Amino acid sequence: MPSSPRIWLRGEAAPNEQRTPLTPADAGTLVAEGIAVTVEESELRIFPIEEYAAAGCRIVPGGSWAEAPLSEIILGLKEPSPQPWPLAHYHVFFGHAYKGQEGGPALLQRFAAGGGTLLDLEYLADEAARRLVAFGFWAGYVGAAIAVLHQRGELTAPLRSMTRPELDARIRGPRSVASALVVGALGRAGRGACEALTVAGMPTTRWDIEEARNLDRLRLLDHDILVNAVFASEPGTPFLTAADLPHDGRRLTTVCDVACDVTSACNRLPVNCQLTDWTQPVRRLHQGPLPLDLIAIGNLPSLLPRESSTAFSADLLPHLANLPHGSLPWIRSQGQFHHARQVTKETTHG
Repeated sequence: MPSSPRIWLRGEAAPNEQRTPLTPADAGTLVAEGIAVTVEESELRIFPIEEYAAAGCRIVPGGSWAEAPLSEIILGLKEPSPQPWPLAHYHVFFGHAYKGQEGGPALLQRFAAGGGTLLDLEYLADEAARRLVAFGFWAGYVGAAIAVLHQRGELTAPLRSMTRPELDARIRGPRSVASALVVGALGRAGRGACEALTVAGMPTTRWDIEEARNLDRLRLLDHDILVNAVFASEPGTPFLTAADLPHDGRRLTTVCDVACDVTSACNRLPVNCQLTDWTQPVRRLHQGPLPLDLIAIGNLPSLLPRESSTAFSADLLPHLANLPHGSLPWIRSQGQFHHARQVTKETTHG
């Protein structure tokens, strides 16, 4: 790992990705601590580049990270480019490559080709394997809010980013006759979903690990909205199967899959194998007399980019300050990368 603390905040290649893992205020904190921060220009990022410059960051053109010195630690959120360039640096982002997801082996091959290392933010965890940074709360909040709007017939596409007060004004209402079920209610995403449903005035059933393990399928189907907020690390009991779709007793009409493990063996909603997006946020899973619709947007927190970025950056900040020194959470993340690389190598050549 690079010995000197140098962080390069790149722009995001993914469409509609206005979030950032590091806000100008927190970048300024790092600069004040003697950590050099370089920031790429970006037309998408919710925070203007002038704020980073005012915080003492060095400003460079967007997309220039590939030519950065190897001493720079490249920081982002999603895969840095759709192009299959070899990746030579230490990179910090969400790789979505370790659970059998589509595209995972190709991403790991980019690191193999370039000799770089992925410090996956999903695996930045404490000694009890609890994640230290995540967008989960805001993913759950936005996902549940969109499900409410769709259930009311008030969701319009394409979606656009907004502020929380704007979103709350759209979903706030009197106590609803409809009901929602949040599975994974005690986690970050589940708590966010429950908070949004409270704002919307919708009665909510809250299930967590025990209820998900001993699934009462009939009770699950007896809700208008299902929010899947379980970020699973291993396969488990599916919450919805093909046999449930034409079920005579089904009340369920809207499913929001916050987890979005659609190409992974860990997918708890195997009835769905593809994401939706801002242009087409809803996909019909079942026609019939009682249709069933699904929302599976992979970047839900991007719809509230300022709030979600501010919260995430605050959680990540102390770990960025420790990054060059190889603190235990980063060492564990690096260990996950090397394990995944080895598994992929054995699978490819086995």
